Amino acid sequence: MNAPITAPAGTALPGLAWDHGFARLGPRYYTHLHPTPLPAAHWVGRSESTARLLGLDSPAWHGDDTLQVLTGNAVPEGTEPLASVYSGHQFGVWAGQLGDGRAILLGETRNGFEIQLKGAGRTPYSRMGDGRAVLRSSIREFLCSEAMHALGVPTTRALSVTGSPASVRRETIETAAVVARVAPSFVRFGHFEHFAAQGDEDALRALADYVIDRYYPQCREVGADTPGGAYAALLAAVTERTADLLAHWQAVGFCHGVMNTDNMSILGLTIDYGPFQFLDAFDPGHICNHSDHQGRYAFNRQPQVAYWNLYCLAQALYPLIDSEPATLAALEPYKARFPAQFLLRMREKLGLLQPREDDGALLDRLLALLAQDKVDYPIFWRRLAQAVAAGDFGPVRDLFLDRKTADAWLLSYSERTIEQNQAQAADLMLNTNPKYVLRNHVAQGAIAAAQQGDFGELQVVQGLIEAPFDEHPLLAHHADFPPDWAAHIEISCSS
Repeated sequence: MNAPITAPAGTALPGLAWDHGFARLGPRYYTHLHPTPLPAAHWVGRSESTARLLGLDSPAWHGDDTLQVLTGNAVPEGTEPLASVYSGHQFGVWAGQLGDGRAILLGETRNGFEIQLKGAGRTPYSRMGDGRAVLRSSIREFLCSEAMHALGVPTTRALSVTGSPASVRRETIETAAVVARVAPSFVRFGHFEHFAAQGDEDALRALADYVIDRYYPQCREVGADTPGGAYAALLAAVTERTADLLAHWQAVGFCHGVMNTDNMSILGLTIDYGPFQFLDAFDPGHICNHSDHQGRYAFNRQPQVAYWNLYCLAQALYPLIDSEPATLAALEPYKARFPAQFLLRMREKLGLLQPREDDGALLDRLLALLAQDKVDYPIFWRRLAQAVAAGDFGPVRDLFLDRKTADAWLLSYSERTIEQNQAQAADLMLNTNPKYVLRNHVAQGAIAAAQQGDFGELQVVQGLIEAPFDEHPLLAHHADFPPDWAAHIEISCSS
């Protein structure tokens, strides 16, 4: 494996100082290695807001030293690159040992963010893979990470995409790229499953203690003198964060596509953007991953799958909790928290300023109507917000084939909201229901141009998804109904 050069001190990733919390756990959890260089690296995309989050000096970080570091061609002084080991359930089946097969963690910054290079070459966990990522999938992950952040959905971030003319074989020959991903931690449910499956309780406990002390310190106090202690409190906290995350996903119409336990963040973040999709037509049973032949990860199954994954995490933590009632009790909040959080978010989308008991029934009727007529999900919500602002529901009504049922629902909605402050409700809705989401065909347009060496469309799309609630009138076609060919875009696990 070719080792990158070491960048001169002080020239790479300007403004960052490094720490290595995860690395201090010891070699049972990872393998130290350097990324494998790529030839002729070039910038594809950069996120200035993520750079500010890290404290990177701008515009100094736009230079060639940083480009080489974020491609894996140079390792900045003070970093300790590594690939971590974990296991997991994939499509409901125990897959055994997995790990960072194409992601290498550069390290952790002193202000508490890990920087990981996805596509940086083979690791001991590559499982016959090449350790690379292609330009197509890297652009999708870069854009969606930043789109989800702008929508308020908990997510890992993306600092940059860099490209190279190096060839990578997937379904066809494509070119290589590297995404620099950022998160407080990339620890997954699968990390805990790995050590539980090995029967290594000491390593399991050390990992849990690290996560608690670093990210969930309140669990020490919450778990004091209670069955299961801090470890049961950790499971309960992760359960709540995961419920909140799924409520966000379902409200914005986001399909993850591959909710394996190794793709579930212990911090409740959206992680591993592979075959994702934002809904076009509202179809609760939509399957965005063409590798998901059984529909395990269909849109309407995501909340149940998340609970199943939490149960797997509970099994992994059980040796530490050492109490079946305490373990089950830590999972129990999901059953009430997810529907409550989902209804909360949907009330905001509906502009319901004061909750009422019959709001759930009003929402259920709407979702059934949207599904019946396969109404475009983002366009419906944006038009509803604009209708409340303008007092004209005609454009909303035009979205439905079943006008009679739509009229009946709109009447119920109008009666429900008649006593509200309409200006206040409209403002809430216009800042909750985005005009722009990262539709597949919009991402594909940016990808097709980038594959020809033109990154201008990527920058346009990035500007839209970073300010998704703004009108951007000159670019409104990106918020229009998808073209017919968009229905034939196939997104699989290689995406």
